[in-house]
Amino acid sequence: MRMYRADWRKSSFSGTGPDNNCVELAATKSGGIRLRESDAPRTILATTPPSLAAFIRAAKAGEFDRLR
Repeated sequence: MRMYRADWRKSSFSGTGPDNNCVELAATKSGGIRLRESDAPRTILATTPPSLAAFIRAAKAGEFDRLR
């Protein structure tokens, strides 16, 4: 599997230690967004800015608080 080369960014709140894993984001040249977990960088999800914004709004509103 080939690694996706990008300028990955993570929250400044995540820290820098080895146990501070977090979600990282990268923009694509075509305007898309890639997401990965820093502890599993080979697994990459693709989305669009509107879809990511909708997900963040829903998470902030608590829509995922009771997933089973």
